[in-house]
Amino acid sequence: MRLKDKRLNILEYFYIPPILKGMGITLRHFFSRKVTVQYPKVKKEIYPRFRGAHRLEKNEQGREKCVACELCATVCPSKAITIEAAESPDPEVEKYPLRYEINVLRCIFCGFCVEACPKEAIAMTDRYELADYSREALVYNKEMLLK
Repeated sequence: MRLKDKRLNILEYFYIPPILKGMGITLRHFFSRKVTVQYPKVKKEIYPRFRGAHRLEKNEQGREKCVACELCATVCPSKAITIEAAESPDPEVEKYPLRYEINVLRCIFCGFCVEACPKEAIAMTDRYELADYSREALVYNKEMLLK
């Protein structure tokens, strides 16, 4: 079985139909509404379920809610959370985190830590500008998370 050789006409030989089709797509998008945002001056509205930077919550007395149960560190798939527990001087609280760190470079912002916390001590904010000049600045300690 032999295939017939298809002869190209002059328009197909010079790729005129594909060029016209591409120009039509370009012109259609040229006159459509623009979606560019002038970023530093104008910021996009963040969706309510957006998961940005972490924050440790405080209770009504102004103390941290975290009781160093380490559930957030256990459930974290990227092992970005480090907790070192200590005995609390407050008789109402058994333990507190002496050291609480989140390595944002390792974090995948999945939100499992927020879901696992029984005291609702950790939350995710709408802050998305996380760039910095050094790796050390992207390891958030307890003082940075309580702000």
